[in-house]
Amino acid sequence: MAFVSTTSVLFILFISISGKSIPNSYIENRINLIEREVDMQLGSELVLNDDEKLANEILMHWKQKEIEESFRNPQYFNFSKHYFDYKNDIPKSKVYQIIRGMPKGAVLHVHSSLMLSADRLLNLTYENNLYMCKNEIGDLQFRFSEDIPKWPCHTSWVLLSDLRSLGDATKFDESLKNYFTLFSGSSRGCDKIDINTIWRKFEKISNVISQLIIYRPVTEKFFYEALNEFYNDNIQYIEIRSGLKSLYELNGTVHDKLYMPRLYRDVAERFKRDHPDFVGVKLIVTRHRLKTDEEIRKTINLARQVKQEMPSFLAGFDLVGQEDLGRSLSDILPLLNEAKNDLKYYFHGGETNWYGTSTDENLFDAVLLGSKRIGHAYGLIKHPSLLMAVKQYDIALEVNVVSNAVLGLVHDVRNHPLATYLALGLPVVLSSDDPGVWGADPLSHDFYITFMGVASKRADLRLLKQLAINSIKYSTLDIKNKEALYSVFHTKWDVFIKQVLTLSTNL
Repeated sequence: MAFVSTTSVLFILFISISGKSIPNSYIENRINLIEREVDMQLGSELVLNDDEKLANEILMHWKQKEIEESFRNPQYFNFSKHYFDYKNDIPKSKVYQIIRGMPKGAVLHVHSSLMLSADRLLNLTYENNLYMCKNEIGDLQFRFSEDIPKWPCHTSWVLLSDLRSLGDATKFDESLKNYFTLFSGSSRGCDKIDINTIWRKFEKISNVISQLIIYRPVTEKFFYEALNEFYNDNIQYIEIRSGLKSLYELNGTVHDKLYMPRLYRDVAERFKRDHPDFVGVKLIVTRHRLKTDEEIRKTINLARQVKQEMPSFLAGFDLVGQEDLGRSLSDILPLLNEAKNDLKYYFHGGETNWYGTSTDENLFDAVLLGSKRIGHAYGLIKHPSLLMAVKQYDIALEVNVVSNAVLGLVHDVRNHPLATYLALGLPVVLSSDDPGVWGADPLSHDFYITFMGVASKRADLRLLKQLAINSIKYSTLDIKNKEALYSVFHTKWDVFIKQVLTLSTNL
């Protein structure tokens, strides 16, 4: 099997349809226009070696086959449906199987408490001394305690192990797992839920998970397991976002807020010792954008303390939560402007479908405040001056396709603005935001959906490689550790290419 170039395909196509009535100059001009556009795409400047070219032929064979199948059967076309309706079909894809084995470099946009899969979270509920409180409307609370917790509960605290033993443990666990994820096997009813309702459900899940994992011994197990899931998805470095909760012990002792970053750092170091090709973790301290000036100031000062004690572990600061209903960056500008010389910013910005509102105009303030990267940047497509600024100042865009689909911004991912960002060659890094909540792979689902449903049909192995390289380039690692990560990536990439070449016997 041989891979046919874009030029060859276009030439054959136009000879077959043009006859003698279309001058050759028209055909040549059309080919040149298309090639000029293809040359603008992200990854177009990469030059593949001979083995990579062969691997690219295999990858593109399966990509074209899957896309052509979708053309012929649009009623089954996955990417026009809700992510939950095709999530379980993804592993059947040959392209996904290739991408799953690909080294992906780094994840630069993920919220620490929502990294872990629901199945692994469920395992943590088997820890001893876990009490559960369920109120009249079905909301859950968790608390680990030697005795019945004194923590407020609208009904009564009951040992979860006792509840599990009362009936069918499997059914109980399936019911409990629903509190850890938005995914329930299909999108039934999702198309009738407005974006604010989706966010309320999402934040309720976030609160339940946070209560489960702020018990110090469970925090350690949770974070190590999360790192392991990401590592098994071929990720070698992670920058986590965390609001730094106060951890507690079984006897009720509550630690100060610096304890959590210390614990994260120590667990990451232990994971590195156990996995020498894992480069590490850094922290972006966050605060919910609905909080008061005083609460945000306290968190900024906490980030300063983390920086003073653990300068190599802290990456920077961000504000999180639903942008449409939260405070804008301009509303908090005096605080943020005052701290910008102490802390690096990695702001969420433009996670909205609105245009000309305080939400999408957060993008202007993110740029003016010197944000090193912009999270989501979904609304950037509507701001041509900012598009130019992002390219001029090399501000990376942390794009989270699955997150945007699940949280109601885009229904058909082919319409995601990422398609334009890739076409313009903007500095994009793919990430996964909260993969545990949607039941997604730590990163492979976002790569696969981007490659097959968002990027051009002509986008090839160079795009995938460039996205991985970008995740290293725009990380907050110092030069020494960045070089170490590049070295790990290239070594794993060469192994990956050889693995892909073994697939050629199956074509």
